[in-house]
Amino acid sequence: TRHDLIVYYLKNLDQQSKRAKLIEYGRTHEGRKLVLLAISSEENLENLDEIHQAHMNRIKPEHNITPEDLEVPLIVNLAYNVHGNEPSSSEAALLTAYTLVASNHPEIEQYRNDMVVFVDPTINPDGRDRHTQYANSYRANPLVADPQDAEHNEYWPRGRTNHYWFDLNRDWLLAINPESRGKLDWYHSWYPNVVTDFHEMGSQSTYFFEPMKDNGSKDPIMPKENYIDLNNAFAEHFSEALDSIGSLYFTKEVFDGTYPGYGSSYPDLQGGLGILFEQASSRGHKQKTAYGEITFPFTIRNQYTSSITTLKAALAQKEVLIRYQNSFFKSALSNADKDAVKAYYFEEKHDKNRMKSFVDKLLKHRVKLYKSGEGFVVPTSQNQYRMVQTVFETYKAYRDSVFYDASAWSFANFYNINYQGVKKFTQGDEIKTLDQLDRKISFEPSSYAYLIDYNDYNAVTLLHRLQQKGIIVASSFKPFTTVSGGAQKSFDNGTLVVSVANQKRSKDEIYTELKNAASELQVPVYSVNTGYHLSGVDLGSRYVQPLSPPRVAMLIGNGTSSYEAGEVWHLLDTRVQMPITKIPQRNFMRSDLSKYNTLVMVSGSYPSTEAFKTKIDNWVAQGNTLITIARASEWAVKSKVVDEALTSYKDESAKSRKPYIDAYENNGKKAVGGAIFEVALDLTHPLSFGYRDQKIPVYKNNTVWLQPSKNSYATVAKYTEDPHIDGFISEENYEYNLKPSASLLTSKKGRGRVVLFADNPNFRGSWYGTNRLFLNALFLGNLIQIPNDQ
Repeated sequence: TRHDLIVYYLKNLDQQSKRAKLIEYGRTHEGRKLVLLAISSEENLENLDEIHQAHMNRIKPEHNITPEDLEVPLIVNLAYNVHGNEPSSSEAALLTAYTLVASNHPEIEQYRNDMVVFVDPTINPDGRDRHTQYANSYRANPLVADPQDAEHNEYWPRGRTNHYWFDLNRDWLLAINPESRGKLDWYHSWYPNVVTDFHEMGSQSTYFFEPMKDNGSKDPIMPKENYIDLNNAFAEHFSEALDSIGSLYFTKEVFDGTYPGYGSSYPDLQGGLGILFEQASSRGHKQKTAYGEITFPFTIRNQYTSSITTLKAALAQKEVLIRYQNSFFKSALSNADKDAVKAYYFEEKHDKNRMKSFVDKLLKHRVKLYKSGEGFVVPTSQNQYRMVQTVFETYKAYRDSVFYDASAWSFANFYNINYQGVKKFTQGDEIKTLDQLDRKISFEPSSYAYLIDYNDYNAVTLLHRLQQKGIIVASSFKPFTTVSGGAQKSFDNGTLVVSVANQKRSKDEIYTELKNAASELQVPVYSVNTGYHLSGVDLGSRYVQPLSPPRVAMLIGNGTSSYEAGEVWHLLDTRVQMPITKIPQRNFMRSDLSKYNTLVMVSGSYPSTEAFKTKIDNWVAQGNTLITIARASEWAVKSKVVDEALTSYKDESAKSRKPYIDAYENNGKKAVGGAIFEVALDLTHPLSFGYRDQKIPVYKNNTVWLQPSKNSYATVAKYTEDPHIDGFISEENYEYNLKPSASLLTSKKGRGRVVLFADNPNFRGSWYGTNRLFLNALFLGNLIQIPNDQ
C-alpha cells in the first residue's frame, strides 16, 4: 500500500469515528506526511489534554505514584516500517488501527478505556514508497515465488533507507533527519510506556521477538528490570499468541539492544519499554524458502498478532510499567548523586557552529545545559542523566565481542567536543533554544580585502556561496597577524582571503554578498585595509593561493555503499548547498570525466578491469583529485591506482582445534563494528585547515588498515600511540593493525593526487568533527602538491 493511501485510510478512520484522531508530526525530505493515529475511547480523546498532563506528572521523579495515577490510561506507541522495504508492518498497522477503532469486543474496549494508543504506520514513507513502487511494478499474475525473480531483488539503493539513503533505525540518537527529529519532538511530549519497532529479516528465517541475546546485548547504564522482568513478562504473551497460530519464532539470538539509537532501544533510555520484532520477509508478494512459501499476507498476520498482543501484555503489566517509568527517573537522580562527576564542561572558542550543532542534539534529547563562564555545563543531576552518560561517557571493556551495530556512541566525540567531567561547577542561564547562541556578525566595508575565519564549520558553505557568485577566494597556507577594526588579530593557516581588486564584481557587490551570507551562516569576517602584516605571510604571498571551485562527481549504484554515498550527498545538499553529480557505475566507462575536477569513491566493490583503472589513472594524472573512502581506499591500493600499501599482519602461531559452534563468535572478534579512536593531524597540511588541535577522534567501522605513506609529507592523520577512546576492538586488531596504521593519506599521481580515507569522515551524517577533512579534500584538494621526498 502506498503511503498516501495509508494516510488517506487513517484520515477516514479519524473522520468516521470519535475513537480516533489523526496527528501530523512532520514531513519527510520528499514532503510526505509523518502521521500518528491516536486511538482510545471517545471520553479519553475528549480529555486527551488532561490525560497528557496526568501522565507527564506521574513520570516526574519528585512524584510518588498514587492509586489515582494507576487509573490514568497507559501510553502506547505502535510504530512501524522504519525500513521501507520491510513492508508487512505498515499493512499490519492498518489492520491494527481498524481493529482498535471499529471493534466492540470487550477486550478491545478495555484497551481503548485503559490506554491511549498512538499508531505510527510508516516511520520512513520515502523508502516505503520507493520499495512499494518497485514491488508492485514487478508483481506478476500468477505470483512468482522464485527468489531469483526481479520482484525479490530490488534495484540499488533499495527501499530500506530514506531519501538520502540513511538508515532511520540508527538515527534516533543522532537526530539528523526530519523523520527522526519530528518523532523525537513528539516522543518527548508524551514519553510512552511501551514502543514497538517492527522489522523484517532474511527470508530463510522465522520470527523474532525480545528478549535479546543474553551476553553483551544490554546497555550497561540501563536498569536490569527492563531487560529481565519486563521483556520476559511480555515474551510470555507473544509466545502464547504465536503458538496459537502455529508460527515459528526465536528469541535471545542475533539481535542486541546495546546501541541506544534504535527504535527499540531509545525508548529504554526514557523509562519506556522498547520491543523489537523481526519477521522473515517475503521480499515481494510470495517467495520460496526452506520453510516453504512465504506470502505477504502471512508476514502481515504475524505482525498484526504481535501488535494486538503488545496491548494485551501492556494492559496486564500496566501498574508495573507505570511504576517502572517513575522509578526510572527517580533512579536517574539517585545514580547521579552517587556519580563522582557532577557535570560535564565544554567550550569552543573558534568553531561556534559545530558547537551549536552539538547543543542542538542535546536540546533535542531534552538534556539541560547552562552557560558557565566562556563555555557550557551539563549537570549530571537531571532527569536525563542516562542520556548525559550516553553522550559523554566512554567504554572500553565489553563482555561480548560481536555487535549487531556500533559499540561506541559517545556523540560528544562525534562533534570533536573538548569536554571534561568536573566535580564542582558554576551554573549560569539555562540554554533552552538555539537562537540563544546566535551572534551578530558585523564588519565594515573594505576597499582592500576581507578575511574569513576558516575555523568555523560553516566557512566551507560561505566559500561555496562566494564562488557561486563569481567571487574569487584564496586560502592562506601559513598563519599571519594583522590589524582589523583597529585591533591586532592573528589568523590561522586556512584563512580565506577575498581581495577587492581584480574581481568581476564591484566592491559594493562583494560587501553585500559577503555580509548577507556571513550573517546568515554566522561565520566571522574581518575587514583589512592592507596586505602588509605585522607577522607571518602577506596577502600577496605565494602561500596565499586562489581556490578553484570544485566540480564534483561521485560513483553510485550496484557495488557501492548506498549509506556512504548518501552521507556525501546529504552533507553537500543540506549543509553546503552544493550540487554533486551522481554517476551510476554502469555508466562510468562512457562518462565524460573532463567536466569534473574531483571524483568521490565510497566503499564498494569496483571493477578490477584494466579499462576501469586506466580511465581513473589518466583522469587523476591530468591534475584532478580522486577521494576514496574506506573500502574504496583499499581498492585503490590493491588495484595499484596509488603507490601505497596496506598494513598486513598474519597470526603465524599454530592453530588449535576449536568447537564448530563457536565460529560465528570467534570470527566476529575480527570485525570492527564501530569504535572511536584518536589520530594526530599534520596541522600544516591543507586537509587539516580549520583544525586547531592536533589530536581528534575518528570513527572506524571497517578493517581497512593503511600503512603510513613512504613519502614523509603525505601522511595527514595517523593513529596516536594510545588511540583507543571508545568501543570494542580485539587486541590483535588494536596492537598489530590499527596502532601502526594511518587514517588519512595523500598520494601523488602525475599532476594530480589521491586522497585516501581509511575511515569514513561523514558517518551517518553525524560526524561533524571529521566532516571538515572531507570538505577540505573537495575544496582544497586541487591545491595539494605532494612534495618529493628524496
